[in-house]
Amino acid sequence: MAHLSGADRSQLLLLPEAVDDYVGPDNPVRFIEAFVDGLDLGAAGFERVQPKGTGRPGYDPADLLKLYIYGYLNRIRSSRRLETETHRNVEAIWLLRHLKPDFKTIPDFRRDNRAAFKTVFREFAVLCRQLDLFGRELVAVDGTRIKAVNNKPRNFTRSSLVKAIQVADERLAGYMKRLDEGDADENRTPGGGSGNGDGKLAEKIAAIKSKRDRHKEMLAELDRTGAD
Repeated sequence: MAHLSGADRSQLLLLPEAVDDYVGPDNPVRFIEAFVDGLDLGAAGFERVQPKGTGRPGYDPADLLKLYIYGYLNRIRSSRRLETETHRNVEAIWLLRHLKPDFKTIPDFRRDNRAAFKTVFREFAVLCRQLDLFGRELVAVDGTRIKAVNNKPRNFTRSSLVKAIQVADERLAGYMKRLDEGDADENRTPGGGSGNGDGKLAEKIAAIKSKRDRHKEMLAELDRTGAD
Protein backbone atom coordinates (compact mmCIF):
# COMPACT_ATOMS: atom_id res chain seq x y z
CA MET A 1 0.00 0.00 0.00
CA ALA A 2 1.40 3.39 -0.96
CA HIS A 3 1.76 6.37 1.35
CA LEU A 4 -0.47 9.41 0.98
CA SER A 5 0.95 11.74 -1.64
CA GLY A 6 0.89 15.52 -1.56
CA ALA A 7 -0.19 17.66 -4.50
CA ASP A 8 2.14 18.65 -7.30
CA ARG A 9 3.32 22.17 -6.39
CA SER A 10 3.57 23.16 -10.05
CA GLN A 11 -0.03 22.13 -10.79
CA LEU A 12 -2.42 24.99 -11.46
CA LEU A 13 -5.28 25.13 -8.99
CA LEU A 14 -8.63 26.87 -9.11
CA LEU A 15 -8.35 28.77 -5.83
CA PRO A 16 -10.46 31.74 -4.71
CA GLU A 17 -9.26 34.86 -6.48
CA ALA A 18 -9.77 37.18 -3.52
CA VAL A 19 -7.88 37.01 -0.21
CA ASP A 20 -11.16 37.97 1.42
CA ASP A 21 -12.50 34.52 0.53
CA TYR A 22 -9.95 32.91 2.86
CA VAL A 23 -11.04 34.90 5.93
CA GLY A 24 -14.37 33.85 7.39
CA PRO A 25 -17.00 36.34 8.55
CA ASP A 26 -16.33 35.45 12.21
CA ASN A 27 -12.54 35.64 11.99
CA PRO A 28 -11.12 37.91 14.74
CA VAL A 29 -9.11 39.91 12.22
CA ARG A 30 -12.36 41.44 10.99
CA PHE A 31 -13.02 42.78 14.47
CA ILE A 32 -9.46 44.09 14.74
CA GLU A 33 -9.93 46.01 11.50
CA ALA A 34 -13.31 47.42 12.52
CA PHE A 35 -11.93 48.44 15.92
CA VAL A 36 -8.85 50.24 14.56
CA ASP A 37 -10.69 51.86 11.67
CA GLY A 38 -13.09 53.38 14.21
CA LEU A 39 -10.32 55.06 16.20
CA ASP A 40 -9.12 58.64 15.97
CA LEU A 41 -5.42 57.81 16.02
CA GLY A 42 -4.40 61.44 16.03
CA ALA A 43 -6.43 62.11 19.16
CA ALA A 44 -5.01 58.95 20.73
CA GLY A 45 -1.52 60.38 20.28
CA PHE A 46 -0.12 58.35 17.39
CA GLU A 47 2.52 60.02 15.27
CA ARG A 48 2.51 60.40 11.47
CA VAL A 49 -1.26 59.99 11.18
CA GLN A 50 -1.24 62.55 8.39
CA PRO A 51 1.09 61.51 5.55
CA LYS A 52 3.90 63.83 4.57
CA GLY A 53 3.42 65.90 1.46
CA THR A 54 6.81 64.97 0.06
CA GLY A 55 9.25 62.09 0.24
CA ARG A 56 8.72 58.37 0.27
CA PRO A 57 5.28 57.27 1.53
CA GLY A 58 5.29 55.71 4.97
CA TYR A 59 3.05 53.10 6.53
CA ASP A 60 -0.31 54.15 7.89
CA PRO A 61 -0.18 53.90 11.72
CA ALA A 62 -3.55 52.12 11.55
CA ASP A 63 -2.03 49.22 9.61
CA LEU A 64 0.89 48.82 12.02
CA LEU A 65 -1.46 49.02 15.00
CA LYS A 66 -3.62 46.26 13.50
CA LEU A 67 -0.52 44.09 13.20
CA TYR A 68 0.38 44.66 16.84
CA ILE A 69 -3.12 43.84 18.07
CA TYR A 70 -3.05 40.70 15.96
CA GLY A 71 0.29 39.82 17.52
CA TYR A 72 -1.12 40.45 20.99
CA LEU A 73 -4.02 38.06 20.48
CA ASN A 74 -1.77 35.41 18.96
CA ARG A 75 1.16 35.75 21.38
CA ILE A 76 3.66 36.83 18.74
CA ARG A 77 6.54 38.23 20.72
CA SER A 78 9.10 39.71 18.34
CA SER A 79 9.15 42.13 15.43
CA ARG A 80 10.78 39.56 13.15
CA ARG A 81 7.97 37.10 13.85
CA LEU A 82 5.38 39.80 13.18
CA GLU A 83 7.13 40.52 9.88
CA THR A 84 7.16 36.82 9.03
CA GLU A 85 3.40 36.58 9.60
CA THR A 86 2.79 39.26 6.97
CA HIS A 87 4.51 37.03 4.40
CA ARG A 88 2.99 33.64 5.19
CA ASN A 89 -0.15 34.02 7.29
CA VAL A 90 -3.31 34.62 5.30
CA GLU A 91 -4.97 36.38 8.25
CA ALA A 92 -2.12 38.89 8.53
CA ILE A 93 -2.00 39.26 4.76
CA TRP A 94 -5.71 40.04 4.77
CA LEU A 95 -5.42 42.42 7.72
CA LEU A 96 -2.58 44.44 6.18
CA ARG A 97 -3.82 44.09 2.59
CA HIS A 98 -0.54 42.58 1.41
CA LEU A 99 1.61 45.24 3.10
CA LYS A 100 4.85 43.80 4.49
CA PRO A 101 6.57 46.16 6.94
CA ASP A 102 10.03 44.97 7.88
CA PHE A 103 11.39 44.10 11.30
CA LYS A 104 12.94 47.56 11.65
CA THR A 105 9.79 49.52 10.83
CA ILE A 106 7.71 47.47 13.27
CA PRO A 107 9.72 48.19 16.47
CA ASP A 108 10.27 51.83 15.43
CA PHE A 109 6.50 52.27 15.39
CA ARG A 110 6.27 50.75 18.87
CA ARG A 111 9.04 52.95 20.21
CA ASP A 112 7.54 56.16 18.79
CA ASN A 113 3.99 55.46 20.02
CA ARG A 114 4.38 53.70 23.34
CA ALA A 115 2.09 56.05 25.28
CA ALA A 116 -0.61 55.92 22.59
CA PHE A 117 -0.49 52.11 22.67
CA LYS A 118 -1.58 52.19 26.29
CA THR A 119 -4.73 54.18 25.56
CA VAL A 120 -5.75 52.01 22.61
CA PHE A 121 -5.05 48.67 24.27
CA ARG A 122 -7.09 49.71 27.29
CA GLU A 123 -10.06 50.44 25.04
CA PHE A 124 -9.56 47.22 23.09
CA ALA A 125 -9.41 44.99 26.17
CA VAL A 126 -12.42 46.61 27.83
CA LEU A 127 -14.44 46.50 24.61
CA CYS A 128 -13.67 42.82 24.12
CA ARG A 129 -14.99 42.09 27.58
CA GLN A 130 -18.09 44.20 27.12
CA LEU A 131 -18.93 42.43 23.86
CA ASP A 132 -17.89 39.02 25.16
CA LEU A 133 -15.53 38.56 22.24
CA PHE A 134 -13.02 35.77 21.71
CA GLY A 135 -15.05 33.48 23.93
CA ARG A 136 -15.90 34.27 27.54
CA GLU A 137 -12.27 34.81 28.35
CA LEU A 138 -9.63 36.92 26.63
CA VAL A 139 -6.36 35.05 26.33
CA ALA A 140 -3.49 37.06 27.77
CA VAL A 141 0.05 37.17 26.48
CA ASP A 142 1.49 35.32 29.44
CA GLY A 143 -0.88 32.37 28.98
CA THR A 144 -3.23 33.29 31.83
CA ARG A 145 -6.80 34.28 31.13
CA ILE A 146 -8.78 37.40 31.97
CA LYS A 147 -12.14 36.20 33.21
CA ALA A 148 -15.33 38.08 32.56
CA VAL A 149 -16.60 40.26 35.39
CA ASN A 150 -20.01 38.64 35.25
CA ASN A 151 -22.11 36.43 33.01
CA LYS A 152 -24.67 39.10 32.20
CA PRO A 153 -24.24 41.74 29.48
CA ARG A 154 -20.98 43.57 30.10
CA ASN A 155 -22.14 46.41 32.33
CA PHE A 156 -19.21 47.52 34.48
CA THR A 157 -19.30 48.98 37.92
CA ARG A 158 -16.71 51.67 38.62
CA SER A 159 -14.54 49.24 40.58
CA SER A 160 -14.75 46.51 37.92
CA LEU A 161 -13.94 49.01 35.17
CA VAL A 162 -10.90 50.26 37.10
CA LYS A 163 -9.83 46.65 37.54
CA ALA A 164 -10.32 45.92 33.84
CA ILE A 165 -8.18 48.91 32.89
CA GLN A 166 -5.51 47.87 35.40
CA VAL A 167 -5.39 44.36 33.96
CA ALA A 168 -5.26 45.73 30.41
CA ASP A 169 -2.33 47.97 31.39
CA GLU A 170 -0.48 45.06 32.98
CA ARG A 171 -1.06 42.85 29.95
CA LEU A 172 0.15 45.57 27.59
CA ALA A 173 3.25 46.16 29.71
CA GLY A 174 3.97 42.44 29.60
CA TYR A 175 3.45 42.33 25.84
CA MET A 176 5.76 45.30 25.26
CA LYS A 177 8.42 43.80 27.50
CA ARG A 178 8.31 40.49 25.66
CA LEU A 179 8.54 42.27 22.31
CA ASP A 180 11.54 44.27 23.51
CA GLU A 181 13.21 41.11 24.82
CA GLY A 182 12.36 39.15 21.68
CA ASP A 183 13.77 41.87 19.44
CA ALA A 184 16.94 42.08 21.53
CA ASP A 185 17.42 38.30 21.39
CA GLU A 186 16.89 38.15 17.64
CA ASN A 187 19.22 41.08 17.00
CA ARG A 188 21.94 39.02 18.66
CA THR A 189 21.08 35.92 16.64
CA PRO A 190 21.64 35.67 12.87
CA GLY A 191 18.69 34.59 10.75
CA GLY A 192 14.97 34.96 11.19
CA GLY A 193 12.77 37.31 9.21
CA SER A 194 10.55 36.67 6.23
CA GLY A 195 12.83 34.47 4.20
CA ASN A 196 13.66 37.33 1.84
CA GLY A 197 17.18 37.71 3.18
CA ASP A 198 20.51 37.54 1.41
CA GLY A 199 19.44 34.80 -1.00
CA LYS A 200 21.88 32.26 0.40
CA LEU A 201 19.21 29.82 1.51
CA ALA A 202 18.70 28.71 -2.10
CA GLU A 203 22.46 28.19 -2.36
CA LYS A 204 22.45 26.05 0.78
CA ILE A 205 19.56 23.97 -0.51
CA ALA A 206 21.49 23.41 -3.75
CA ALA A 207 24.60 22.59 -1.70
CA ILE A 208 22.72 19.90 0.21
CA LYS A 209 21.85 18.14 -3.05
CA SER A 210 25.40 18.52 -4.31
CA LYS A 211 26.89 17.09 -1.14
CA ARG A 212 24.39 14.23 -1.12
CA ASP A 213 25.29 13.35 -4.73
CA ARG A 214 28.98 13.53 -3.88
CA HIS A 215 28.52 11.23 -0.90
CA LYS A 216 26.71 8.71 -3.12
CA GLU A 217 29.62 8.81 -5.58
CA MET A 218 32.10 8.23 -2.76
CA LEU A 219 30.09 5.25 -1.46
CA ALA A 220 29.90 3.78 -4.96
CA GLU A 221 33.66 4.16 -5.33
CA LEU A 222 34.23 2.42 -2.00
CA ASP A 223 31.94 -0.43 -3.09
CA ARG A 224 33.91 -0.85 -6.30
CA THR A 225 37.28 -0.92 -4.53
CA GLY A 226 36.07 -3.01 -1.61
CA ALA A 227 37.40 -0.46 0.89
CA ASP A 228 35.81 -0.05 4.32
